[in-house]
Amino acid sequence: MIREFAAGVRTLFRGFGVWRTRPGLMALGLVPAIIALVLLAAVLVPLILSMPSLSAWLTPFADGWVEPWRGFLRTAVSLVVVAAALALASSVFSALTLTIGDPFYQRIWHAVEKDLGDPPPVDGGSFWTTVGEGLRLVVLGILIALLVLLVGLVPGVGGVLGAVSGVVLTGRLLARELTGRAFDARDLSPAARAALFSGSRARVLGFGVATQLCFLIPGGAVAVMPAAVAGSTMLARDMQARTPLAVATPAPAPGRHDRMTGIA
Repeated sequence: MIREFAAGVRTLFRGFGVWRTRPGLMALGLVPAIIALVLLAAVLVPLILSMPSLSAWLTPFADGWVEPWRGFLRTAVSLVVVAAALALASSVFSALTLTIGDPFYQRIWHAVEKDLGDPPPVDGGSFWTTVGEGLRLVVLGILIALLVLLVGLVPGVGGVLGAVSGVVLTGRLLARELTGRAFDARDLSPAARAALFSGSRARVLGFGVATQLCFLIPGGAVAVMPAAVAGSTMLARDMQARTPLAVATPAPAPGRHDRMTGIA
């Protein structure tokens, strides 16, 4: 399992390797990420700056507590809220970036497919398909943020558990979304996709967690997004090679299928 997790992490770094062969195309992928980051920063920065007053508003019962206990509580609440906000922000960022930059990322995906050989004969989905899947990504991100908040309420270890669960769940969600373009192009059924993810759980988790951790670095989301798109294409190919029977499973009807069947 550890070896597979590490293989998923390496897949993201393989995505960075595309900068050597197609630097101009990868540079174009930075543009939508920058736009999405500016839009999100306009919301996140005021939230983070107002965190002391927000944590005090959320814990009025602690007004009469003596220090340092009041400070400890409100610091823990602030950390949980920030962890939930970052989990949601990651999903919103990915949805915005993939929607705004669909033409750019479509070209990156197709270039990587061609470089790997035997590319699918059709594209990876229409613009409106991307919009719909972006909305689903935001909804699932909200659910993850709520779960992180609930986990954060666990006494003593809630802050740490909330942060870890946020990274893990958001990472899995990102991996499922980013690999969807390659699966859409191959018209795989939901059952076939589920079989692929079941056969590569640790590898998918390694790729997703590495991507999410990079997103948490200031400026990392912008720098990583083109590489994540390229790496996810490689990940999808690896998953199909590991579970060939799932690839051979025909879709029940023509047309596009959902990229995601849930968080799990």
